[in-house]
Amino acid sequence: MKTALVCIAFAAAGATASAQGIVGVWNTGTNGAEVEIAPCGAEMCGTLLTSNAIKESPEAKDVENKDRSLRDRPLKGVTMLTGFSGGPERWSGGKLYNPADGKTYSGTMTLISANTLELQGCVIRPLCRTSTWTRIR
Repeated sequence: MKTALVCIAFAAAGATASAQGIVGVWNTGTNGAEVEIAPCGAEMCGTLLTSNAIKESPEAKDVENKDRSLRDRPLKGVTMLTGFSGGPERWSGGKLYNPADGKTYSGTMTLISANTLELQGCVIRPLCRTSTWTRIR
């Protein structure tokens, strides 16, 4: 009986992590950035909630954006991830915007564990960079 209860508990914990997927708030590991990933229609998107620049100045602007007309928009609330489809462990076909260099990259996201997300952004393959994000909530 104890073995059955332990197995059920582990199965329930796994189901919760899988159901949660990538939706949540993630620490990007760079510049103190936190990004909220949520559905936007049939795809997944990510919005910048905060960063070191935003903490220093809540009015911080997207000054590195390659599109000059967007350089005056606030950093807080910038959409950093768009167009990702797939799941439950791997999403592809998306774009990753990096406010630090103002560039947009083709990307994939892979859920490594319930609290670890790996993102890969590419100019063109094989010119790619991978970063690991950690779930905050």
